Amino acid sequence: MATCYRHPDRETGVSCSSCGRPICPDCMTPTPVGMRCPECARQRTPVTTAAQIQRSDVPRVTYTLIALNVVAFVVTFVSGGSITGLSGSVAEQGALFGPGVDNGDYWRLITGGFLHSGILHLALNMYFLYVLGRLLEPAIGPVRFLTLYIVSLLAGSFGALLLDPTGYTVGASGAVFGLMGAAIVEMWARGIDPWRSGLGFVLIANLALTFFIPGISIGGHLGGLIGGVIAAFVLEQAGRRNMYPAGVVVCAVLAAAAVAASIAVAGGGGLG
Repeated sequence: MATCYRHPDRETGVSCSSCGRPICPDCMTPTPVGMRCPECARQRTPVTTAAQIQRSDVPRVTYTLIALNVVAFVVTFVSGGSITGLSGSVAEQGALFGPGVDNGDYWRLITGGFLHSGILHLALNMYFLYVLGRLLEPAIGPVRFLTLYIVSLLAGSFGALLLDPTGYTVGASGAVFGLMGAAIVEMWARGIDPWRSGLGFVLIANLALTFFIPGISIGGHLGGLIGGVIAAFVLEQAGRRNMYPAGVVVCAVLAAAAVAASIAVAGGGGLG
């Protein structure tokens, strides 16, 4: 384990995003491009304006994903769906459903993550997506954030089909659980205690609800969480080695593996 260049008695796994020197929590300065040491944080980069930094803090991918979920809910309602449940032609054709996937409806692996069984279901998921997106996206960048979301969503679809291949599953919960896990991985990597931030307790509470409230997709939540943690670890390690593109490629392979595994269990080969 490396030690802080200013405090040799302190071990750390975080390095300055500019010069690469190891830094402890007391020496970290958050910036739109990652943690920097005190010296690099004081440097001015002529080509970067204040307006550009401000724009980089806007979680555009997060807002776009929220908009897509809301639009999908409106379209579902207009097509004959219910505001308090799952119904209508769009829900029937877009929900995650093992026999449908087995029959070639592969789009269900994605569309199921954008449909919701009622406005309360939508509101809860979008609230967590908003909070986690504002925390994660500015810290890791839009490309890696979107990568995490996609891997988590597809891993959640696999988990749902693995435990209940013949059930109808909808919601962004799998992706949201993946973002929770990813946020905790990022906090640990940056020397931040997720328990002190409160996120650790939020995750445990939501996992408890997953097991004790009927009708919640246990496989979807656990699959998304595991997928998000793995993807976050891959991206963090790639970033530590200045190999960001390689990390995204590995995550693309993980996403493809989740799709292949989902198709394999969709025909009723799950555990449920």
